[in-house]
Amino acid sequence: MNLFYNPIGVGDVAFVQLEMVEGPFEYERADDVVAIKKEDKVVGFNLFNVSKHFEIQGNGHIKVTDNDVTAIQNMIHEVGMTYTIDVDLSPKFVVGYVQQKEKHPNADKLSICQIDVGKEVLQIVCGAPNIEQGQKVVVAKVGAVMPSGMMIKDAELRGVPSSGMVCSMKELDLPNAPQEKGIMVLEETYEVGQPFFEA
Repeated sequence: MNLFYNPIGVGDVAFVQLEMVEGPFEYERADDVVAIKKEDKVVGFNLFNVSKHFEIQGNGHIKVTDNDVTAIQNMIHEVGMTYTIDVDLSPKFVVGYVQQKEKHPNADKLSICQIDVGKEVLQIVCGAPNIEQGQKVVVAKVGAVMPSGMMIKDAELRGVPSSGMVCSMKELDLPNAPQEKGIMVLEETYEVGQPFFEA
């Protein structure tokens, strides 16, 4: 689940994204809540006059807490909608370990990597020239929103499925990020699976 709120630029409206899907969409409104649907499935909500219902801390892409989920759920139920939010609040930027790297069969500059992120091993297609087996790296999992606003979703690169992205310092908007291409390689002290931004 992603939550976006920009009261100065957009107004007192929050956008709740439950699934990353392309339109067209259908809309169902009840008072201050608009359910966004794709083929009768709820994929998001627009919440109007949010500050009358609950307080959102921050601006832009909001880090969602359990309290936010409860407040959003209450707002949805208050207007008579029966939808129940099922949300994964696990960290989306985590430390990964490159278990395996092999050359992409259809692209010279791409590698197919198997990356352990703690509770699972993700297959990620990576174009960084400096990625190698045995490295600890920062992985943006599916559902992550990059500082640029880009959302990470399952993809297929030159015919090979890819679930996530290995990040550079520049992509993470870290200070003093080098301009040359390449992923950020972490020190051995990082633990596989730990949230990167809380490290």
